[in-house]
Amino acid sequence: MTPHPPPTDALTLEVVELIGTVVARYHEEYEEAAAKHSLTGAQARVLALLAREPMPMRRIAQKLKCEPSNVTGIVDRLEARSLVERRPDPADRRVKLAAVTDEGRATSARLRESLHFAREPLAGLSTRERTALRDLLQRMLGD
Repeated sequence: MTPHPPPTDALTLEVVELIGTVVARYHEEYEEAAAKHSLTGAQARVLALLAREPMPMRRIAQKLKCEPSNVTGIVDRLEARSLVERRPDPADRRVKLAAVTDEGRATSARLRESLHFAREPLAGLSTRERTALRDLLQRMLGD
């Protein structure tokens, strides 16, 4: 017997719609902020990932859910602007890591600081409410 999906009640539909609206608004603002730094949204996302830690192209592609060949082109363009560099992986010198440069880290920080959409509404929530929201989102994502 095929399991039936749980019934979709009005509250669930409303929450799904609100999440979709939040995501769409975040992406819109992210694209606008990236453009102010002469970056595409994809370039900005790669830069943000690399600002956390250097990683091989394959891992960047997995995180962005795209083809490694796309990541290579993005990294090429970021490298041409001196925002990232390629370097050997100390654990396996056959592997190249993409790593953010100082200029890339500064650009990523300025871009992150210019994103007001999520920060402003979250500032209106108490620490307890933000913690509860974070925990619920992590639970939804299975983290």
